[in-house]
Amino acid sequence: MSSTEPSQHEIWARSDQYHNSFLLKPDAILDAVQEHTKARGVEYEIAVSAALGKFLQLQLLAIKAKRVLEVGSLGGYSAIWMARALPEDGEVVALEVEKLHTEVIEENVRNAGLSSKVKVILGPAHESMKAMPSSEPFDLVFIDADKPNNTNYFIEAKRLVRKGGIIIVDNVGRRGRPADESHTDASVEGVRQLLRHIKDDAYVEATTIHTVGEKGFDGFLYAIRK
Repeated sequence: MSSTEPSQHEIWARSDQYHNSFLLKPDAILDAVQEHTKARGVEYEIAVSAALGKFLQLQLLAIKAKRVLEVGSLGGYSAIWMARALPEDGEVVALEVEKLHTEVIEENVRNAGLSSKVKVILGPAHESMKAMPSSEPFDLVFIDADKPNNTNYFIEAKRLVRKGGIIIVDNVGRRGRPADESHTDASVEGVRQLLRHIKDDAYVEATTIHTVGEKGFDGFLYAIRK
């Protein structure tokens, strides 16, 4: 490949941006969320892409969701996408282990005018999930936290989501590394453990959707609780 030819990632990002230019409207609030998150020293680059944020929003609209659990919320970017899809009495419960992140989430949510729809819980997400009653089920659980704990989060998500509800686990594609035995880092192994768990799980039906775009080659696992 010559130096003048775009890289594969540049092609993916350009395609993402092209489609987004037709399907995603300019959004000064979400732009400000990203800028504020960056200014506060949070690693905003690892937030979900705009296209995935819109996908989550559309999923919630499609199932007429009222309650959402987000496991790992970073600066609140995806929480805002999802909260916008909920009715006035709807709620996103966002779990975060970093105190700075919880502060930034609350600031961003307040600036977006959505404080009444987003509740932030500080602490280790697995412990927070175990303390939640299953008597108040969620319509969708979005898992985007530390990858070695994927299976632990997924098991609790099954308990907390309603029958027919959706569980989405982000970043399971990981540039194809889970399928390559030479890669043994903890995040990759976290994906493998989750897949092994789901293989014999009689309570869910699931698939992985691989993605390419501005975030590179990745993907998310999409599961329905039976």
